[in-house]
Amino acid sequence: MNATTLAPDLTEVLNHAGDTGTALRFITCGSVDDGKSTLIGRLLVDSKTVLQDQLAGVQRGGETDLALLTDGLSAEREQGITIDVAYRYFSTAKRKFIIGDAPGHEQYTRNMVTAASAADAAVVLVDATKLGWAGEVLDGEVIQQDLLPQTRRHTLLCNLLRVQSIVFAVNKLDAMDDADLAFERISSAINGFAEAAGVAVAAIVPISALKGWNVATHCTERADWCGYSGPTLLELLEQLPVTAQDEAVPFAFPVQWVEKFSSSADTSQGRRIFWGRVASGHVEPGQRVTVLPSNQTATVAQVLSHTRQPKTVHAGHSAGIVLDRELDVSRGDWLLAPDAFEPVREITATVAWLDDEPLVAGRIYWALQGHRWVKAKVARIIDRVNITTLESEPTAQLEANAIGDIVLALQQPLAVLPFSQSRALGSLVLVDTATNKTSAAVLVQPAS
Repeated sequence: MNATTLAPDLTEVLNHAGDTGTALRFITCGSVDDGKSTLIGRLLVDSKTVLQDQLAGVQRGGETDLALLTDGLSAEREQGITIDVAYRYFSTAKRKFIIGDAPGHEQYTRNMVTAASAADAAVVLVDATKLGWAGEVLDGEVIQQDLLPQTRRHTLLCNLLRVQSIVFAVNKLDAMDDADLAFERISSAINGFAEAAGVAVAAIVPISALKGWNVATHCTERADWCGYSGPTLLELLEQLPVTAQDEAVPFAFPVQWVEKFSSSADTSQGRRIFWGRVASGHVEPGQRVTVLPSNQTATVAQVLSHTRQPKTVHAGHSAGIVLDRELDVSRGDWLLAPDAFEPVREITATVAWLDDEPLVAGRIYWALQGHRWVKAKVARIIDRVNITTLESEPTAQLEANAIGDIVLALQQPLAVLPFSQSRALGSLVLVDTATNKTSAAVLVQPAS
């Protein structure tokens, strides 16, 4: 990919973009102190979303500290790092945005995973000053360092979590003696890593979050700063598509809440209403459904939208479902298209391990899918990914922030699909039974 232009595959996406009118959810991620909070602060200021009194509150020594617009916790301001995910909202004349400022510190990778799981796009920051790529030559060869481990880890996690558009923003180039050469070297390294990891790069943009170059406005030095003449980061974000819902997957609906009305107070004829968000497909009256785990079947008598209006509801939207007969359905049960899923008791999955306690075979956790909890035993650890070489290595355990493949044995069957086919049906969360800590993000893989 030529770093001065959009990647060919993304150019095709933008030319035939689907839904670009809906608010775009994106995160900023990368290694610690790469300028993520400063970048978001710059976007908020340049889009005129920040009030004057807010700007006055982030003055430090006569200078505006843009990072303080997102780092609101006292510990974050004291240490100068992002700990929790901070969500901010802003809009331009073309689009609305929801930003998740994800922490870069390895200790808080779990927070980054939480933010990425619901994101349409990710802006991975790379700090040019940390890599020392100014083109030094030793024995006739250009000295190059590799991307930082957390930059690689965050990119791999975004790719695993099916974040649709991954954009690299090479930051702090204003501090480089030869910004053009540094951007060229870093872009080459990013492309090499992405190709080896199978990551589709949407674009690589040279920026200075501090000065605002190529963030919302082009560089003030020259139009082709760093040999880049493409859109600014904000112009690019205005064009990115949102993640399509799982419409092509058969109907699946996790029951979140069961509501009971009297026959005189509503139109459900006294039957219970099952509320939740449609995970895949769509639901309409007359549709046959199967209840998991009871395997009983019924017909949908009525479908209500979130405003209680009768209508067909599609994936990604909340619905209230009334069945034609009374069945024992509770929170955590699933309503499924009949014969569309084969519930299983064993799954092979890729996990992002988030617990401080290592994952070892034989441990038992709670597995959460939708709103359903089942016990899950780690039957086997297959391998782990070496962040540096990207090779799969055999291992007996997974340490904190490791990525690897495992086999889970479930106490009760679940209806699952590979995560590549469905985000909702292909993802689970493992929770420690003793501490109730979130231990892992689980992405179901195709059965071998």
